Amino acid sequence: MLAEQAALRRVAMLVARGTPPEEGFAAIVEEVGRLLPVDFADMGRYDPGGTITFVAAWGNVGDSSPVGTRWVLEGRNLGTIVFKTGRPARLDSYADASGPLGVGGRERGFRSAVGTPIVVEGSLWGVVIAGSTREQPMPPGTEARLADFTELLATAIANAESRAGLARLAEEQAALRRVATLVARGTPPEDLFAAVVEEVGQLLPVDHAGMGRYEPDGAVTVVASWGRAVEFAPVGSRWILEGKNPVTLVFETGRPVRVDSFADDWGAGAVITRKAGVRSGVGTPIIVEGRLWGVMAAGSTLEQPLPPHTEARLADFTELLVTAIANAESRASLAKLATEQAALRRVATLVAQGTPPEDVFTAVVEEVGRLLPVEYTLLGRYEPDGTITFVAAWGRAGPVFPVGTRSTLGGKNLATIVAQTGRPARIDSWAERSGPLGDALRERGVTWSVGTPIMVEGRLWGLMAAGAIVEHHRLPDTEARLEQFTELLGTAIANAESRAALTASRARIVAAADEARRRIERDLHDRAQQRLITLGLELRAAQAAVAGQADELQDVFSSAVEGLATVFDELREISHGIHPAILSESGLEPALRALARRSPIPVELDLRLARPLPGDVEVAAYYVTSEALTNAAKHAHASALHVELTVRDTTVRLVICDDGIGGADPGRGSGLLGLSDRIAALGGTLKLTSPADAGTTLVIEIPLEGGSSARSAAA
Repeated sequence: MLAEQAALRRVAMLVARGTPPEEGFAAIVEEVGRLLPVDFADMGRYDPGGTITFVAAWGNVGDSSPVGTRWVLEGRNLGTIVFKTGRPARLDSYADASGPLGVGGRERGFRSAVGTPIVVEGSLWGVVIAGSTREQPMPPGTEARLADFTELLATAIANAESRAGLARLAEEQAALRRVATLVARGTPPEDLFAAVVEEVGQLLPVDHAGMGRYEPDGAVTVVASWGRAVEFAPVGSRWILEGKNPVTLVFETGRPVRVDSFADDWGAGAVITRKAGVRSGVGTPIIVEGRLWGVMAAGSTLEQPLPPHTEARLADFTELLVTAIANAESRASLAKLATEQAALRRVATLVAQGTPPEDVFTAVVEEVGRLLPVEYTLLGRYEPDGTITFVAAWGRAGPVFPVGTRSTLGGKNLATIVAQTGRPARIDSWAERSGPLGDALRERGVTWSVGTPIMVEGRLWGLMAAGAIVEHHRLPDTEARLEQFTELLGTAIANAESRAALTASRARIVAAADEARRRIERDLHDRAQQRLITLGLELRAAQAAVAGQADELQDVFSSAVEGLATVFDELREISHGIHPAILSESGLEPALRALARRSPIPVELDLRLARPLPGDVEVAAYYVTSEALTNAAKHAHASALHVELTVRDTTVRLVICDDGIGGADPGRGSGLLGLSDRIAALGGTLKLTSPADAGTTLVIEIPLEGGSSARSAAA
């Protein structure tokens, strides 16, 4: 049990640190392999084409599956069974296993194996398979133990994908902003085209990017080229539109297209495509004032097709190109676009940095309020009891509803309509409003307002609304512009919820470990130590009964009594190290004073506790102090220590200083790394200052209120 908790804790630490996926996967399968009675542990990711790719493997006998190996999902084997059912499975015999995975497992010596699915945000992402070469089947419950790791894996994968999505969004917004800036400056078309295809090439996973203008004679002229396309399709070259390729298909349909294989392409362009090694590509139309002007295309030389939504990402750039080519909008409109992209980028940066949700909410309503011609903006969270709570508000003359305002839904108003439909809504007249919220807005003179839903992982979380008092400020595209911000809000909220769930999980692991220590300490004290005491008394009684007899017998009894006393002392010391009874019985202050008395280095205590602390906080403070005293004695060569413990408002602050040689590094196995994780699980912080030859100072701060949710989850 302790070994399993320790392994899960190490995995949770990797997840919390945001370890790169490939390193985290390798570490997790190794933990699985060393913890469970298995000889192999593999982790695979299910691919869209009915295949599985191994992303991590471990084995203590023979060869493990090479990372990157791809297998077809067919036959009777764990990878295929879990893929079809989405549930844990086991094979107690590989004699009748079939399919590439089954045959491969048998060749590796598998006799039995279990597999559990990796489900990420409701979708089947992959599988972890653990196999044994022993004749007897794997023990019951192995699937459940394996599932504990796949749950952490799901969190790690979701976090990694979320971070990757945020990073990609920030990069894309930055690229779009750079293009928008060029458009706003009136950059010459040839320079703008070159800049756009370069942005596309560097942003998307492609090797070729180009832009073409359709000609009246059924040809296309290359007006910009990037990457390997420069060699095969230089600027100014012309091509006849024929074959099955993105450029021709966009011309024929006027719609975005993708080609996942160029095997069926033909014509002169096909020869160049094959020479360039293009295997898949996408294209989006450039439509200017209702007519098809040209095409933006990008291609990849990789075997796998381009990711989904590549066409949509490409289309963002063609929309900017349309604006530039048509020159239909004034420089004021272009400046507005640049401003909007800058606002979105600022919000995306806050989201990517993991800014607390309340700060993101405040920033978003201010950005929207200053960006759009509105007098107020609101952000509300829907509650389970049919109400809405406003969590952020902005207004040119002060907020319409103060933060924290809670109102019942009902009637005709934006909050109620969006809650009922889950879709954007608009009210263009103050007379149309009803219900508590509608009446309140009408009293404040709001003429028109729009609202968009905030969706978090597929569920309706809340609403963003904006409105104006001046009639002529009404704009038809306000909902769409609001939606760009609500998408970022959904990501921020999902990330915050994921971080909260991870913190609660870490707190539960720490609490479970502490409870295990308490149970072991009680068992040692109530059973083993009491039995040793009884045996000692019995030996003393036997020694008294044979008093005066042979000296040899007296020596035997004396030696046995002394040996038993030694064992008792050692067992008591072990019991104290597992979990000090004085901490549970008397509290933190007596426990720290006991630590100071046992310390080989003089310890000065300054303990200012006005009231008892929560048990988990006392345990954390005790172990941090114990570890610091041990490090000072063993490594720091200190001659004195000072321990200060205070409670300030809702925060416990523990400061430990020594006058040793300094140079402490948690990464070199000082024990402080595990303690830092324990403190973090309570919502606290641990800061280490240890310059060479200047002593070491530890500052620990633990919130008494802020960490309550994690402690409640742990309990």
